[in-house]
Amino acid sequence: PGFKPIDADNPIGRILLLLFVTIGLPYFMLSTTGPLVQAWFVKRFAAQAGKAGRPVNVYRLYALSNVASMAALIAYPPLIEPFASGRSQSWGWSAGYGLFAVLAIWTGWLSQRHAADAAPANGTDSPMAQAAAAHLQEDLAPLRLGQQGLWLLLAALGSVMLLTVTTHITQNVASIPFLWVLPLALYLITFILCFDGEGWYRRRGFLPLAAVMTALLMGGLTYRWNSDWSSKEGIGEWFEQGIMHLDHAVPLYAIGLFVLCMLCHGELVARKPAPRHLTRFYLMVSLGGAVGGLLCGIAAPLLFNYYWEFPIALMLIAILVAAFSKGWVRGLSLLSVAACAYLFSVHVQTVREDKIAISRNFYGTLRIRATAEDSQENARWRLLHGVITHGEQYRAEKFRRLVTTYYGEASGIGRAILGMREVRPGGQSIGLIGLGVGTLTAYGRAGDQYKVYELNPQVLDYAQNRFTYLKDSAASVTPALGDARLVMEREPVQGFDVLAIDAFSSDSIPVHLITREAIRLYARHVKPDGVIAFHISNRYLDLQPVVAQLAADVGYSALRWVDDPGDDSYLYRSDWVLVTRNAAFMAWLDQQAPAPAKQGSAREVPHRADRLMPRPGLDAWTDDRNNLFQILK
Repeated sequence: PGFKPIDADNPIGRILLLLFVTIGLPYFMLSTTGPLVQAWFVKRFAAQAGKAGRPVNVYRLYALSNVASMAALIAYPPLIEPFASGRSQSWGWSAGYGLFAVLAIWTGWLSQRHAADAAPANGTDSPMAQAAAAHLQEDLAPLRLGQQGLWLLLAALGSVMLLTVTTHITQNVASIPFLWVLPLALYLITFILCFDGEGWYRRRGFLPLAAVMTALLMGGLTYRWNSDWSSKEGIGEWFEQGIMHLDHAVPLYAIGLFVLCMLCHGELVARKPAPRHLTRFYLMVSLGGAVGGLLCGIAAPLLFNYYWEFPIALMLIAILVAAFSKGWVRGLSLLSVAACAYLFSVHVQTVREDKIAISRNFYGTLRIRATAEDSQENARWRLLHGVITHGEQYRAEKFRRLVTTYYGEASGIGRAILGMREVRPGGQSIGLIGLGVGTLTAYGRAGDQYKVYELNPQVLDYAQNRFTYLKDSAASVTPALGDARLVMEREPVQGFDVLAIDAFSSDSIPVHLITREAIRLYARHVKPDGVIAFHISNRYLDLQPVVAQLAADVGYSALRWVDDPGDDSYLYRSDWVLVTRNAAFMAWLDQQAPAPAKQGSAREVPHRADRLMPRPGLDAWTDDRNNLFQILK
């Protein structure tokens, strides 16, 4: 508990320290397995292979280890996580680690025992066997520094491509749960193919293909098309909010990642050293992967205000392809370098011109975009994290205080705030987990108290300086930076009339905010007759049974309120679950007759309310056991 991050601006230090102390040593030990076991393999079997007249292929062991890694990756979400708690998984991992230690000791003993028996007898080998044995002789010449640097560069570029493609498709294309599995599986497949043997990677085929793919991927970051095929502006709906459409983006980036990682890992294997240098080779491969991770996870958020590491990596690979190429492929690769450089410059210019503001930190990249020129009456500024909207506000003075997006008066949270005023008149105390642009503070009246918990300091900065909801609110608004649950654990009881939890719209929801331990914490901070409102609008996850089970677990009633404003451009369809023990408030909700449908609308009612009951077979989520896989839509 002492290592929990307390600095909202930069929690990286505490997180790395926590990881180092808890799993650093066993993971470091596991990372040495590849070169260690392959060195023992050479010691035991190299001489036998020499007798048979063939070199020993120790690198296939590395391919096999990646096959196992990919199998575990694919099996974990559907087969392990749904059926085992975190504690059970920890014990299982520990048992597996113990088995690993026993097998490692046994393998080492076998290599020592049989090494002498496997040595060839002098003068008995055939010429082919002698040639093979000479091939296997340890190369006593020291490794060149440039050769080791190239190993590191190729491994780092592969790692950077994995991370940048994953970030792009999961944040800038679509927030689909488990979409990250696809690029990681492709990355591991390229390791498997390249280290399995020399037949999978062919330079004469992959070099021109890589030259083409770097330009296509850079173009995917840059160009936009209009949805109207007959439009003069373009050819089909390839982009949504300025990003390539999902149906085209995922295949493009998946194929591109596969081709470019095959290039990096294929060239890496083509430059593999003699078995004597296995340890140094794998050290450079592992170090390259770590460098790529550190560049994308730590350095890039500190150095860049946008995801510039992706186009930079594409430029470097295009240049590397040109350096490796000859003949007509060299011409193609140089053309690819020129195309990438041009497209990169266009991309930079587009990003700069298309945004009101843009910033990046540990938590990701935030953008403020305008829906129209400020001079137009319907102009709004919208805050985006990837493709997720975190709120918007009109620019015109007469509309500036209008509540927008998911928070209108007919939404679940709107009903909660207004309904609690009806059943308990007077000043309100409202808690908000997730600030956005501060839209909900527009409900504030003189005498009301609003406490806003926000994880990302940049969100608070934008809400205070780029949007005006916080400034315009008549209520007293107090921000609290940091993870809401950690902050609330340290606070005295707040006595909220309404507590809104608005953090579940993306694919990687903060599960620790929707567990049994979390709702018990919320119940402690909410008045006995208060309301806890969960915003569960999500395209891919159905969170209503999870919230219903949590409500039943603490003895509360749960009501799902879905509001569909239809053609109102500034209001979005919203899905809220209201959890309370307040019978008067629930009765007030029941009295709210559905408003009539708009003329010409196919909808019967613009909103509906459903009492929720726990789903049979679904246990309440806890910090120790939860599973997104079982609530996929």
